[in-house]
Amino acid sequence: MFLAAASASAAGPDEPDCNNATTQTDLTLCAQIEFDTADEALNASYRKTMARAQTTDKDLADLGDNMVGAVEALKSAQRAWIGYRDGQCELAGFEARGGTMEPMLVAGCLAELTIKRTAELDAALVDP
Repeated sequence: MFLAAASASAAGPDEPDCNNATTQTDLTLCAQIEFDTADEALNASYRKTMARAQTTDKDLADLGDNMVGAVEALKSAQRAWIGYRDGQCELAGFEARGGTMEPMLVAGCLAELTIKRTAELDAALVDP
């Protein structure tokens, strides 16, 4: 929960201290904050990766129509990943199904998988 810890230092009066959260409400809120932060980073990385895919398609267009497709491949991969992420995190919530921990488990899973996906997208930006 390193992202939540980073945002805890800027916590306002209505936000929990995520470094010292003890109540279920605060733990759940901190997990949600971590996911929100990770999601923002993912969206920024996706935009950069999309720009790179567009450049790749433009550069390859001169070689023929069968060479382009980076943009569509990225869109397809991201749609598939979102489905995987949502299903996997719903499953993670079943550990405490119907309980007060369920939203925290789901948000924590969403944060973890989103951080990993951001790293994958960032790796796609590296020149071969």
